[in-house]
Amino acid sequence: MPRRASSRPNPAIILGAAAAIVVAVFAGKSLLGRKTTAFADVSPLHIEDLLENGNSLRGNEYVVQGVIDEKLQWTPDRGQLVSVKVETPGGDEFIGIEIPAEFNSLNIDTRQKYAFKVKFRQGGIAVATGINRL
Repeated sequence: MPRRASSRPNPAIILGAAAAIVVAVFAGKSLLGRKTTAFADVSPLHIEDLLENGNSLRGNEYVVQGVIDEKLQWTPDRGQLVSVKVETPGGDEFIGIEIPAEFNSLNIDTRQKYAFKVKFRQGGIAVATGINRL
């Protein structure tokens, strides 16, 4: 009776499959890891305009990107007020952003970079209408 050939898999096939899996994992991470531009449909805020006359911005929406410097106030029913450090050509500027209670479920951390979609109300106060961590 003739002997059967062993059914051992070819080592080259195993190495090729492992390499393909590694390449697929790295490609997937690089594609999924890219952050889209936060609130790309909204124009960025020019801090100079805010500092010159914040009341003139009321009713308009802008995007503010910066690092949370400090949490100034928090109440469960009214939300929180944070100080955001924004980089400008003239140096860092700090602006206050009111975060309504509807965003209480988000864990807003100090020293983290965020993009805020803000709408200005009477008095030039920025109120967040959207928040993305960058």
